[in-house]
Amino acid sequence: MASSRNGASALKEEQQSRRQERADRILDAAAELILRWGYKKTTIDDIARQAGVAKGTIYLHWKTREDLFVALATREDIKLAEDIKRRIASDPEGSTLRGFVKHTTLALMKNPLVKAMLLNDTEMLGEFARREYRSATYAERMKNYKTFLEFLRSHGVVRTDIGIREQTYILSAVWIGFLLADPWMPDEFKFPDEEVVEMLADTVQLALAPRDAATGKAQNDETLQEFSNALNRYIDQDASAIKEFQKEVEA
Repeated sequence: MASSRNGASALKEEQQSRRQERADRILDAAAELILRWGYKKTTIDDIARQAGVAKGTIYLHWKTREDLFVALATREDIKLAEDIKRRIASDPEGSTLRGFVKHTTLALMKNPLVKAMLLNDTEMLGEFARREYRSATYAERMKNYKTFLEFLRSHGVVRTDIGIREQTYILSAVWIGFLLADPWMPDEFKFPDEEVVEMLADTVQLALAPRDAATGKAQNDETLQEFSNALNRYIDQDASAIKEFQKEVEA
């Protein structure tokens, strides 16, 4: 009897694994086609051909075309969070304001779909760029963001002479400006991504860090460790909110 149950459990796990592999293959195909043709021109038929599955197979995973794209966007959000965490962990200076900005932006640059969503790129994503497909997680993610920023303020990592709203606006304006600037620049003023993020990180450091930190005063080891813990907690909580939304979509 026990052997029979174990066999059934192993079979179920194998089926789930195959289903997940197939879903990932479909999402990979959708991502490739959106980057090539854009959201409007990418059809379920196109995705099925690219993924090597029947059109009906896609509907076994998602009820509608929009559900599929929501699942893709959510998956890419999770991948971005994991990439940021890896990059920060591999850099001795990752757990600083400068390191956080640097690695977050570089990870975003390497994920063109999430970058397009954050920049409301309607040329690539059409109306989908404007839809708050993550609205179910918005309140939770904003709460996590504000908690993290309050931690930075209370530990002297960012300035406290201006409010959170002002700091958020400054960070967003600088960040988006750097991400959008390249097409407007003559070739002689263009830089590789790695150099762009260094300039961005320096700019944010000068704009938001307390005067001593902005001019080069290092944080002590205790503050760096606390920042590292808070940063990991923030990224994990943000990823958890996205995963909860993913479960809701899949259900």
